[in-house]
Amino acid sequence: MPADLLPEVLLFADGCSLGNPGPGGIGVILKSGNKSKKISKGYTQATNNQMELQAIITGLEALKTKCKVKVYTDSKYVANAFNQGWLEKWQRNGWKTASKKDVKNQELWQKLLELTSRHEVEFSWIKGHNNHLENELCDQLAKEAARLKKTQPLSPK
Repeated sequence: MPADLLPEVLLFADGCSLGNPGPGGIGVILKSGNKSKKISKGYTQATNNQMELQAIITGLEALKTKCKVKVYTDSKYVANAFNQGWLEKWQRNGWKTASKKDVKNQELWQKLLELTSRHEVEFSWIKGHNNHLENELCDQLAKEAARLKKTQPLSPK
C-alpha cells in the first residue's frame, strides 16, 4: 500500500522502574483518527531503559495492519538510537558499542527493529515531566502498573 494511504497512528509511550532495577511498568497511548487506546502492564523486575523499549514494543504489537507511526518518547536512549544511527552501528559492530562493550538490552532492540520493519516509523523525543498531556498520562499508567501486584517477568522473545 502506498505510504500516503497507510493508516496514521500516534504512539505515545513511557516506561518506568521503581528502583533501577526494580518492579517496572509501561504506559502506551495509541491514537488514530478519532480512536484512542490505552495499554499498561507491570513487570516483576526491570530497568528503566528496558521499560522504555518494552512500552514501544507493546504499542507496535497492538497494531494489526501496516501503519505510518509517529512514536513519541521521553527516552533519548531510544530516540537517539534510531535518529542518530546508533542501531545501524551496533549491528555492523556485532551488537557492540563504540567502546567494544555488548549493547545492553539487545533482545529488546532486536524485537523493536523487527516491529519497526513492519511499519513506517518515525521517532520523536519529547521532554518528560513537561506538561505534555499524553506523556504525563503514559507516565502515570506506567507507574500504576509497576505498583500493581499483577506483574509478569520481562520476556523479549
